[in-house]
Amino acid sequence: MPLFRKKTPEPELPAVLPEHLAIIMDGNGRWAKKRGLPRRVGHSYGAQTFRTITKHCEKRGIRYLTVYAFSTENWKRPAEEVEAIMNLLRDYLKESLADFQKENIRTHFIGSFEPLADDIRRLMREAEAVTEHKTGMTLNIAINYGGREEIAHAARCLAEDVQAGRLHPETIDEKMLARRMYTAGQPDPDLILRPSGEYRTSNFMLWQSAYAEYIFMDVLWPDFKPADLDAALAEYARRNRRFGGV
Repeated sequence: MPLFRKKTPEPELPAVLPEHLAIIMDGNGRWAKKRGLPRRVGHSYGAQTFRTITKHCEKRGIRYLTVYAFSTENWKRPAEEVEAIMNLLRDYLKESLADFQKENIRTHFIGSFEPLADDIRRLMREAEAVTEHKTGMTLNIAINYGGREEIAHAARCLAEDVQAGRLHPETIDEKMLARRMYTAGQPDPDLILRPSGEYRTSNFMLWQSAYAEYIFMDVLWPDFKPADLDAALAEYARRNRRFGGV
């Protein structure tokens, strides 16, 4: 007689979920070093975790997910490591053109793309185009992204509008600046999650995170599992968000 294993039930969803979740994917290099492996191997495992967690977020009902994939400061890393990250990005983009079409996920890239290779920028445009009709979760992938650079970019846009006579300086307010951010039209993140045991924002979503909840977890990104995400979501649901009120 065949044996049947009872399927483990999915944990119940918390009563309150973040509409917009942002994740600082950190710890790939340290994960590899602990195992005596090249740092690029850690990034490869981290890329697998990214795919798993993205699909789990969509399954959980997260409406917006922003992941910090490559910062403006990451160019300072060894050339071999940067090249490995860029090759992983190429692989992801090629795979996503087929894989994520099966998912109801809309892909959007944020950051300053000029320093990226032409083929990467082309693949990014294609990935956005083939998913723009999706109605499910919006996935923002931050590439060559820095929070300070984003604010400077928004300020330059406003300055250009003033110079062209489309805008008067005295009318500039927070809403105008927000409309020039890379995430314009999206809600600010409710929860920013950082695995790896580090306690820094690392220049991530400085403008948008004014009232975000932060959760830091002592697990390296390649080891991060859907159960870890569920634990973070449960912790978020217990928070009392007052937005400066009582």
